[in-house]
Amino acid sequence: MGNALPLTDMPLGTAIHNIEITLRKGGQLARAAGKSATLKLPSGEVRLISKNCSATVGQVGNVAVNQKRLGRAGSKRWLDHPHGGGEGRAPIDRKNPTTPWGYPALGRRSRKRNKYSDNFIIRRRSK
Repeated sequence: MGNALPLTDMPLGTAIHNIEITLRKGGQLARAAGKSATLKLPSGEVRLISKNCSATVGQVGNVAVNQKRLGRAGSKRWLDHPHGGGEGRAPIDRKNPTTPWGYPALGRRSRKRNKYSDNFIIRRRSK
């Protein structure tokens, strides 16, 4: 488990992950004729990949992460927010607070520097 080697050295039917698509480029597929090996992916897709490409033996941990019951809609919103969910009163764990979409919140100016309508502004608002 966890051993990385070329597809040619793996027995048929081995569960693998972290698969290279292009030789020597590093793992690109997270889960997972002639000079190619046929891989069946969890999505059902069957794909040809070079036999010289390497992959890691075993399955990615925490497979049941998407089967967890959240209980209410608010729980999902917390998980989708960059500040995260956590239990109880969790800190932000980021340098600055952000919006749910990851943009800076609380005080950072968001207007474009050279906006077309800058010509119409006589005096900017104060901070």
